[in-house]
Amino acid sequence: MNAQTDLEQIIRQHGEELLRLAYTYVKNRQTAEDLVQDVFLKAFVKQTDFRGDSHYKTYLYRMVMNRCKDYLRSWHYRKTILMEPFQGASSGRPSSDLSEDNAVLGHQVLVLPIKYREVLVFYYYKELSMREIAELLNVPENTVKTRLQRGRKQLKLNLERGGYDARFFYQNEY
Repeated sequence: MNAQTDLEQIIRQHGEELLRLAYTYVKNRQTAEDLVQDVFLKAFVKQTDFRGDSHYKTYLYRMVMNRCKDYLRSWHYRKTILMEPFQGASSGRPSSDLSEDNAVLGHQVLVLPIKYREVLVFYYYKELSMREIAELLNVPENTVKTRLQRGRKQLKLNLERGGYDARFFYQNEY
């Protein structure tokens, strides 16, 4: 296999997953696509730096998370956020092809603080174990458990404030 084929395979295998992960951070599809593209290029250029201490997928997740956090700290992002109210920018709501319930839940997850949002996404959407999430975020496993519990509680509260029956969304939790 040549390098181009390897890169194409990695993009096919992980692209959509990484795009969804980036979207949970930046809440803008175009920006998420740009950030994931940056990560793929960086991963390709630095492929010899991968030590194999974790799965390659975990390595890519970490790169996307770090790139998104860097973007959220950047002047460009802060300037965009400051200008948004004046430009009548879109609300960042999930696309209309989702069912209404999934759209409501997805939107409520996206408005949570990042430390709760990332744990909920990794646990429920990516189906990672507590241990895997702890390794990925470089925090103790008990921190992951606490954030998951607090994130669920905040999500439930947000849903109820919005007039939704949170039990419907948590039918498998209670």
